[in-house]
Amino acid sequence: MGGARDVGWVAAGLVLGAGACYCIYRLTRGPRRGGRRLRPSRSADLTEGSYDAILSAEQLEKLLYLLESTDDPIITEKALVTLGNNAAFSTNQAIIRELGGIPIVGSKINSLNQSIKEKALNALNNLSVNVENQTKIKIYVRQVCEDVFADPLNSAVQLAALRLLTNMTVTNDYQHLLSNYITGLLHLLLIGNGSTKVQVLKLLLNLSENPAMTEGLLSAQVDSSFLSLYDGQMANEILLRALTLFQNINNCLRVEGRLANQLPFAKGSLFFLLYGEECAQKMKALACHPDVDVKEKALAIKPKF
Repeated sequence: MGGARDVGWVAAGLVLGAGACYCIYRLTRGPRRGGRRLRPSRSADLTEGSYDAILSAEQLEKLLYLLESTDDPIITEKALVTLGNNAAFSTNQAIIRELGGIPIVGSKINSLNQSIKEKALNALNNLSVNVENQTKIKIYVRQVCEDVFADPLNSAVQLAALRLLTNMTVTNDYQHLLSNYITGLLHLLLIGNGSTKVQVLKLLLNLSENPAMTEGLLSAQVDSSFLSLYDGQMANEILLRALTLFQNINNCLRVEGRLANQLPFAKGSLFFLLYGEECAQKMKALACHPDVDVKEKALAIKPKF
């Protein structure tokens, strides 16, 4: 992408009054010439149009140039929202990658502006649905993990980071990058609100399906309050995911031909909680739960004790 040398076209093309902020990105709408990608021109009209619009490759290129060139937080945020919306479409996911857009978006997760950071994470999240894009987004995974624990608890930016990590762990390819953060994720699971709990559980469920991650999960230190996730009065969207987490771990142990009581784990580990007497009693109680799905999962786990 171009640098700041042509930034004059940006200033010339923008009119940012208070009433114009919601509609600043209708880019030049001329036809492509011979398939050649056009560089941003000084006549580009970036003052109108909804950032919900589906953009062409030429328009996306200009938008990426704008994002790379401007320091204006309002423009940056609107550009990221536009890119994020366009990245929801598979064709645009590839186009944005081919235009070099992933590192441009990725650089914005370093922003001290929480709203900009959130929008950048949301855009990366949509881009990460594409497997080829994941090979470029993986370089941000460890930073995003660190940021999850530094971000304000239950904030929009923290949830955006967790969603990105969840997408990046749908396959086994990059799950190992989270190995050192499992204890932190379990702690976040316990202190977060309902939305945070659900998102952390979605992430942990991805990890729990991979036998290579089982030992790391079971060895992680976790507070005994973890077992409150298996209380009968827990919200079903949390309870069912917590039960599935346990089921997945049991399944992975079975695949490896290992018995839980034969594994050496330290006190205070997730292993000691899941395979202890208190948890066994909770599974027994959940076997009588009025919700059929909860009951079935508890009954499937109970025989493993």
